[in-house]
Amino acid sequence: MKDKREEIRRRLPRLVTNLIMAIIFWIISAFIPPTLPSLIVPGINTEASTLVWILTIIITAIFLIRALTDALVLGDVLTDAITKKLGVKEEQASKRAARELVYIIAIVLVVTALSPILLNIQDVGYYLSTATVYIGLGLVILFIYDIGRIVYKIIEEKAEALADYVSQAKQDKSSD
Repeated sequence: MKDKREEIRRRLPRLVTNLIMAIIFWIISAFIPPTLPSLIVPGINTEASTLVWILTIIITAIFLIRALTDALVLGDVLTDAITKKLGVKEEQASKRAARELVYIIAIVLVVTALSPILLNIQDVGYYLSTATVYIGLGLVILFIYDIGRIVYKIIEEKAEALADYVSQAKQDKSSD
């Protein structure tokens, strides 16, 4: 738990900073190029405004990529925390993935059944129905993401085991 808190303390400020910088450069890319006169940069025959726009978009993309790496790590930490709060226990990976698949099916069925019923409630039905759909969608995305992580870990472990087997077989063959 302490490692997760430390990870959040380290990554969250970087995520926010990178997002703010990306927004700043995106705003620059929207407002600065139109203010430049139509100067042609010699040698590359490109307008200065286009060149400035391309550079600011590249810088924006760099900050977004950096923010994405931090967001993915924070996503893993938050997914673990949320799935534990929802009662999903750490157990054998394949059982957990199968259980989460059942949860996804149950969520889809419940939301599909509740949505028309909630829609008929006077004045607030539309909002309740919409909220139910979005909450269900959020949970489904969370479980799909967690299943993806589980499948990735399983494949990674199998690939490492295969690599160990092949390298061991190669060593045994060379020692003969």
